[in-house]
Amino acid sequence: MAEPEAGAEPAGERRDAGRRGRGRAFNRDELFSTLKTDTAEQAKTLTNAAGMAFVLVPAGSFEMGSAAAETGHRANEGPVHEVVVGRALYVGVHPVAQRAFAAVTGRNPAKFHAAAGGGPDHPVEMVSWDDAVGFCQRLSESPADRAAGRSYRLPTEAEWEYACRAGKGGTAFGHGAAFTPDLGNFAAGDAQSGRTTPVDRYPANAWGLHDTHGNVWEWCADWYGENYYTASAARDPGGPASGRFRVLRGGSWRNQAAACRAAYRNALAPHMRDSATGFRVVLVVGDR
Repeated sequence: MAEPEAGAEPAGERRDAGRRGRGRAFNRDELFSTLKTDTAEQAKTLTNAAGMAFVLVPAGSFEMGSAAAETGHRANEGPVHEVVVGRALYVGVHPVAQRAFAAVTGRNPAKFHAAAGGGPDHPVEMVSWDDAVGFCQRLSESPADRAAGRSYRLPTEAEWEYACRAGKGGTAFGHGAAFTPDLGNFAAGDAQSGRTTPVDRYPANAWGLHDTHGNVWEWCADWYGENYYTASAARDPGGPASGRFRVLRGGSWRNQAAACRAAYRNALAPHMRDSATGFRVVLVVGDR
C-alpha cells in the first residue's frame, strides 16, 4: 500500500478558521481553581517494567494554536486560544521505541529496523492509531502495571501541544523561533537523514521531552476537526465526538521545518500506517 503524503491535509476537509467561536467564554478564576496542586508530592520521573521512561509535566495553561503572522501558519491552527491542562501528566520522554514496542507486543513492524538502517532505539513506525491504542491497552494489562495502579493512553491534542511547548508560548517551536538540524530530525536539505534516528539523539525540551519536533509524527487520542478550535472546551479539551481522521502532531524525518511546528495539525485515517508515523504515551497513576 502506498504511503500517504506526510503533511498533506486530510481529504475532504474544508479549512475555514477565520471565524472565532462563540463557545470560548469561560470563568478564568473558576478554571484555575480546579488545577491539581499536588505535583510536589509526585515523583518527577518514572520508569516502567518495559524500560519506558516518563517525566512529570505540571498542570497549567498555555496559548494553543498559531497566529496568522507565524511563518507556515495554516487556517486550522486558529484561532489562538487559552487552554487549561488541569492535571499533571506523566508523558513519555520520547516516542515509543522499537525495543519497547517489541517487548510489549512481541513484534516490530518498523520499516527502519536494525537491518534497514534503524535499530531498537529508533522510534517504532508503520503503526496505525489502532495499533497505538492496542499497545496502550496491552501495557496497561501487564501484571507489573496493574499492581502499581498504572494505565496508559495516547495524549490528547491539547496535552501534546502543551508538553511540546514546555511553558514557552509565542514561538513556532518549543525551544524557540527556528528549527535547525542540530535540534531534530527533519527534511533539512543536505542535512536530512532520509530515515528515523535514535529517540534520544537530539536535545530534550525544557520539560525533558525528546523528539517533540521531527523524527516521527505522533498519534493523539482526538478525532480531527478542521474548525474545532472555534468552539473547543477551555479546560482539558478532548476533541470532537466523532470524525474520519485521528490527529497527528510533531512532523517527521521527511517533513520540512514548517510542518514540525508546535501548532501544526495533521491527521490520518486511524487504520493507516506509514514509515513516518509513530506515537508517544501518557502514563496514568490511579485516577489521575
